[in-house]
Amino acid sequence: MKIQSDMDLIIPLDKWLWTARFYKTRTISRKMIEGGKVHYNGQRSKPSKVIEKHAIIKLRQGNDELTIKILAISDQRRGALEATALYRETQDSIC
Repeated sequence: MKIQSDMDLIIPLDKWLWTARFYKTRTISRKMIEGGKVHYNGQRSKPSKVIEKHAIIKLRQGNDELTIKILAISDQRRGALEATALYRETQDSIC
């Protein structure tokens, strides 16, 4: 998986969540952010929020609440195995 330098990429939160395969479409990703189901560094944010490496995201998927740390930034949606290289779950979300 080719991941460009973080300095080269300016990716909005909704696109990164879609790229990392948390949501099936960008529209769903956008609706979840606007509905308050996604928090970026402890705060509600907008879908257009530019993400940064090492940021903490809390999000809901069904009944599960995940807390993840951004490890890499990519602008292309890839396979599920490659998408897991973009983030790491924190101890807060691991039961």
